[in-house]
Order: sequence, then structure tokens, then C-alpha cells
Amino acid sequence: MKNLFTVLLLGIVLSISAQTKSIKNSPVLTEGSPESVGMSAERLARIETMCTDAVANGDIPGIVALVARQGKIVYYKAFGKADNQSGRNLKRDDIFRIASQSKAITSTAVMMLWEEGKFKLDDPISKYIPEFKNSQVLKTFQYKDTTYTTTPASSEITIRQLLNHTSGLGYGIIDGDERFKMIYQKAGVTDAFTTEKITISESVKKLAKLPLHHNPGEKFTYSEGLDVMGYLIEVVSGMPFDQYLRTHIFEPLGMNDTWFYLPTDKANRLVSVQQKSEKGEWTRYPVTFYDPDYPIKGAKSFFSGGAGLSGTAKDYATFLQMYLNGGELKGVRILSRTTVATILSNQTGTIYGGPEKFFGLAFSVITQSGEEKGGLSSAGTFEWGGYFNTQYFADPKEKIIGILMKQTQGNVNDNTSWKFRQLIGQSIDD
Repeated sequence: MKNLFTVLLLGIVLSISAQTKSIKNSPVLTEGSPESVGMSAERLARIETMCTDAVANGDIPGIVALVARQGKIVYYKAFGKADNQSGRNLKRDDIFRIASQSKAITSTAVMMLWEEGKFKLDDPISKYIPEFKNSQVLKTFQYKDTTYTTTPASSEITIRQLLNHTSGLGYGIIDGDERFKMIYQKAGVTDAFTTEKITISESVKKLAKLPLHHNPGEKFTYSEGLDVMGYLIEVVSGMPFDQYLRTHIFEPLGMNDTWFYLPTDKANRLVSVQQKSEKGEWTRYPVTFYDPDYPIKGAKSFFSGGAGLSGTAKDYATFLQMYLNGGELKGVRILSRTTVATILSNQTGTIYGGPEKFFGLAFSVITQSGEEKGGLSSAGTFEWGGYFNTQYFADPKEKIIGILMKQTQGNVNDNTSWKFRQLIGQSIDD
């Protein structure tokens, strides 16, 4: 009886905090003809030529390309191999490590909790994670023994700064500054992916004790701030981060193939990470500071808000379509359109992207100057990509989504990213 009461109570709590029904009821993404949404099938075929040639020339081992407009998927195809060593052909619903594409999903979850009045964006993160109190900025560093000195930060790190990468935190092993690679490694910070038994709580608390690149708000430094946000979600929601995403974003949107760690029945759809050998052959990427098979191996306990998710092209297109709809899909309101407008507004001033781009609270966003340059889509287009060579963009003006999924590491001669966006733009025929 006690267990039944607990289950019922949990159900009531989740129903109260679940996403709300919307007056709008936008349909799910379905496939349609290019002509039905003002695009040229003949011109879209140039994407097929690009992908076919890229695989045939050995520039990439495989690729999934998806194009949607006005809620209709008008191009969705797979090319090449999911794993060259076994010869497995790539399928369009195969699952890819989306790495930093996880960041926008985590940011969305943060803003959902913000909408509930759980915190203010300019609250110091130390209000919720006390270990961040009294942050220090790196002053001097000794390479011979990795000792360093610090000076007190001019201000506290805020939630807004963690979302827009101006907090001063770094990115450890993939940081552009060798000093921070060494500091983070010595402290045992988990930077992105792991099969080890560790939690984001443990890693974030280690991170909080380390020096910053610079004073909060001073510069744009790409960082592990979204891992901190993953832990913040746990603190303020009272739920494990992975469960929060599943119940508040993935299930409501029907993103059934997006996970931190894949269920057994989905594991065979995971695409291999591949690199070019000296002989020019595609081979599986070896274990380095992480095991590339982390989505299906190991302790499966580290939920990285900045890089940990895997999913399909269609799942991510569904997520982006929710944004193009102003925060709603299938009659479910994930975010208010006013919150979406805040997320897509300039949150970094002039310290990121020059005149062509700015950074909001989840995405890089194209400016009018960027649109006028050509090849970057319309002003207001939001975009990003992932560590394993994935890219996406969504254009609110043209109501277009473009997604490329690949899984490579190391140096590759891959021009599909910039060509893809140009080829989508030239396919508009309305």
C-alpha cells in the first residue's frame, strides 16, 4: 500500500510539472514533396550529388542529410557506411553521437525551469551550487609541476553567463589553452564523455574549485557551462537530469531515439566514429581520453549536458521544429514564444562572432550582416554542431531546417557543411 501511495504521489507531482497543453496544435514533422512547400526537387537533387561525391571521394565514410520546410520533410537520405570495417550500410534512422548539439537541449530545459520561476538568469550559480562561491581567475602557471596562482574574480558567475559561454570556465582536454587542459586533467574533471562511474554532481563540484580563464562576462570562452546547467536542473527540479529531459522534452515531443545511453534494442543503430588511416581507409576511432562506444558501454552514470546525448536526424529536426513553431509542437507547449525570443536574442554583445553572428542562450544566431554576406541563411537563423562532425541550422524566416549527421574524428577533407546550406538556399522556388 505504501509503495502504491508513493507511485500515485509521484504521478501527481509529475503531472503538475509536466508541459502544458497549448492553444496551438502544430502537426508533427511528416514527409512531403518539395513543391508543396515551395522548393525545387531538381535543385534539391544537388544535395544528393554532393553527398554521393563526398562518400565516393573518401571525404567522409557516411552521411545523413535532412531538409524540412514548413513542417514537411522534403529531403531525408543516407549515404555510405555506418561502419566501414563491418561494411554496414548507413540508414537514415541510425543513431549518432550529437555531442555539443546536446547544449541547446540542456539550455531549453534550463529555460523551462526559468519559466516556472525557479531562478533568475542573473542569479549567481553559487546560490544553487555553493561550491562556485568566491571564484578565482588564473594569474600564473608553472608548466613543470602544474602549480598556479589566482586572483579573485571581479564578480560571481551567473546562470546567464553559463548559458552563453561567458562564465570564464574552460573545456579541459579540448580547451584551446594548454594550461587548462593540464589543470582540469589533474583535478579529475570529466570533460565530455566517459564510461567511468562518475556523476555530473561530482565532476561539476571539482570544476567549481578550479580557476577561470577570465572574469565572468568579460569574454566568450566555449566551456563546460552546460554540464553545470545539467546539475542545476537536478538541484532545482529534484529529478535526475536524464529523467527530466525524458519526461519534459523527449517524450512530449516524440524524440524516442534521443538518449544519453542507448537502450539495448537501439544499440545496434549506433554509428561508429571513424578516422582516416595512413592508407586512406576508414577505421574505427580508438579509445583516447574517452571510449567512442560510451553510449552503449560502461557505467552509464555521467549525464553531460554539454555533450552527452545521441540521437537521430529526425529527432533533432523535431526539436528544432518546436523552436520554429515558437515553442510548441503537437499541441504541447514546451516554451512560450516570448521565451524563445529571449533565447534567440543577442546575449553576448560584440564579443562573439563579429558582425555576422551573435550568441543567444542556446544557439549561435545569424545577423542581418551575415545574411547579406550570403550562404549563411536568413537573419535570425540559429545553428550549431557537434564534436563528431554533425551540423544543423533552422531559419525562422524561410521556415527551413537543415541537418547533417556524420561521425568522424581527426583531419577530414569535408566540405559538406558549408555546401549543404548553400544548396538548400538555392532550392527555394516560391
